[in-house]
Amino acid sequence: MHDASVPGTPIEVQGLRKTFGDVTAVEDLSFAVQPGRVTGFLGPNGSGKTTTLRILLGLVQATSGAATIGGRAYRDIPDPLRTVGAALEAASFHPGRTARSHLRIQALANGIDRGRVQTVLDMVGMTEYADRRVGGYSMGMRQRLGLAGALLGDPGVLVLDEPVNGLDPEGIRWIRSFLRALAEQGRTVVVSSHMLGEVQQSVDDVVIIAQGRLVRAGTIASLEAENPPQVLVDAADRDALARSLTAAGLAFVAGPDGFRVATADPGLVGHVTFAAGVELRTLQRLSTGLEDTFLALTGTGAAA
Repeated sequence: MHDASVPGTPIEVQGLRKTFGDVTAVEDLSFAVQPGRVTGFLGPNGSGKTTTLRILLGLVQATSGAATIGGRAYRDIPDPLRTVGAALEAASFHPGRTARSHLRIQALANGIDRGRVQTVLDMVGMTEYADRRVGGYSMGMRQRLGLAGALLGDPGVLVLDEPVNGLDPEGIRWIRSFLRALAEQGRTVVVSSHMLGEVQQSVDDVVIIAQGRLVRAGTIASLEAENPPQVLVDAADRDALARSLTAAGLAFVAGPDGFRVATADPGLVGHVTFAAGVELRTLQRLSTGLEDTFLALTGTGAAA
């Protein structure tokens, strides 16, 4: 990964609407994406994410509203591949071609120096496999090749649709660090996903939609602030446990699995209960519950 500064460009979606016959895929959707940040574009399957991205990339015509990159529609950008790089989930590659030949054809078709092919192969860690036929690639290798194609024109904007789909944990970790490095170069990075948990550790901002409408836009930190960490504690003598927590000024709520205490520090809870002579059978820090919040916002009762 080179460390050159690449200027990004803001993305703006304003009053976007798209219908397919009687079906409304996107309805009055507005949001903005800023350079130098990784933005998660999130929503359940069928929420309108891919339709929105296809409108942004000039692949689908909006019914009304606009989706622009640096104030321009994609069709009005003079040299789009040098401005916007995209890797859509449905991207396909000729199984008989090698990664290198695939990228060389892309470069030739877009007037890009062929030397850039080796550069992007190095960037995505594909050099070792560049001369193998794509038909034998794993899902992870195909994802890397898609990223290489998106980066071929050295664009300031990256739009990636479900880039972690089907990847193993190692591949997901690699993509997280890769996206972070791209944003740190100043690029505008948009990553769509149907699961918050998959992108939570790599995004700065989130745009969450459901049924084609915006339900939340803001920083991941603001979403996390709505879900402060808790400590789960339980004891055989719950009355004594409650008295010890109350005496220490700790707020808590009772549940079937014990008390959820409003603190991030299990050590504090352990100290308080030990000092009160309460024998514990459960003491653990709980996750922030962002996935539950995402499911509640999007109206899904289980993982999408």
